[in-house]
Amino acid sequence: MSQKVMLITGGSRGIGAEIAKGAANQGYFVIINYTRGAKEAQGVVDQIKSAGGQAVAIQADCSKEDEIVRLFKDADQYGSLEAFVANAGIIGGQNPVTETTFAQLRELFDINVIGLMISTREAVKRMSTTLGGKGGRIVLMSSVAARTGGIAQEIHYAASKAAVDGFLMGLAKEVGNAGIRVNAVRPGLIGTSIHDLHGGREVIEKWGAGVPMGRIGEPTEVAQTVLWLCSDQSSYIHGALIDVSGGR
Repeated sequence: MSQKVMLITGGSRGIGAEIAKGAANQGYFVIINYTRGAKEAQGVVDQIKSAGGQAVAIQADCSKEDEIVRLFKDADQYGSLEAFVANAGIIGGQNPVTETTFAQLRELFDINVIGLMISTREAVKRMSTTLGGKGGRIVLMSSVAARTGGIAQEIHYAASKAAVDGFLMGLAKEVGNAGIRVNAVRPGLIGTSIHDLHGGREVIEKWGAGVPMGRIGEPTEVAQTVLWLCSDQSSYIHGALIDVSGGR
């Protein structure tokens, strides 16, 4: 199949959903991965199809290696993977370090770090020109928390995203000669449901007053950056950490 394919983990809502819709508008066949949000994922698929695009939703838990492997095998039937966005992630709860548990950290790092790395492994295996692939683009979803330490009682989340940044830098050196461009996006305060834990949009809009631009960001603003990194317009951008944070 000749169609270009983009796979997005955690694509059923928020930033992932906006990336999916934008990618479909650019002619990608979009594969939307979700863990539990089947209704939300199908809703994004329906929106894409109603606008004339092509998409499918595939369930897989990106904290489990066997499910990640299955996800990519299922995706193979739709064409050659041209772009992969590692967007799946969680905050991992709120608590001071004195109350952090092993189980909490295991769940957090299984998704935000280990799952991301295994997913990226599967994408590289398909894209690498040294392995018979056609090349491709990979975007990892980090966070501005990786360099700020995050907000109070969420330093574990910041640490997981800092691991993503370190992985990116090494990966860029490893796959740069294999036809793959890899970059990461670091969102700041973005108006998504992930902030329901903090009290919802009303609360983070108040926090937005402290951002140099004086407001929070929108999911579409992050999505546009991701799509630019997956386009030929960013053909010499590799190993970059792009902040979408309003100057925060």
